Amino acid sequence: MSKKENSKESCPLPSKVVFFATGNIHKFNEVRSILSPLGFAVAMLRMKGDEIQSDSIEDIAKTAVRNAFKQTGLPIFVEDAGLFITALEGFPGPYAAYVFKTIHNKGILKLMNDVVDRQAEFQSVISYLDSKMSQPQCFFGESKGKITKTERTEQGKSGFGFDPIFLPDESCKTFAEMTVDEKNGYSHRAMAIKKFAKWRKQKQ
Repeated sequence: MSKKENSKESCPLPSKVVFFATGNIHKFNEVRSILSPLGFAVAMLRMKGDEIQSDSIEDIAKTAVRNAFKQTGLPIFVEDAGLFITALEGFPGPYAAYVFKTIHNKGILKLMNDVVDRQAEFQSVISYLDSKMSQPQCFFGESKGKITKTERTEQGKSGFGFDPIFLPDESCKTFAEMTVDEKNGYSHRAMAIKKFAKWRKQKQ
């Protein structure tokens, strides 16, 4: 065994170091703002994982994290999310990212033109895997709310994707009108990452 290999084995990563495989800096900033105060060091890995086409965001996240771990061997997690609109029978669901790229917020608002029932919910899955695990561990979060009739944003605040048209229950602000800290009080992603952090602490 070389000195370099031996050095790697004798210097394992600290237990509170985790890696987030994502190309979305907004997601990373939201996650870091939650994990850092809890004592976790989180690093962003920009990598494109293999994503399957599935109606299940859990299956998508599990496949992605297995691929990310296979490439890196690091304690790593991914996040997959979907927007489920009641009046559109759950559309765009797990295909939210693709739908946003193709028709954007204006396309969703056009589909919702004159629709009375504007109920919707964001769902999030955090899927984590490390060398001590044989299968990924998943953590779920959801945020119920409504689709607004117009895009609502505020310069300098949080917000990306469908955030400008999603108004969470018990809030007068869309996600895009909130600061990161405000959004973390309502968001599906924050709920999932807090569950992950609690589980990870218990495993130490």
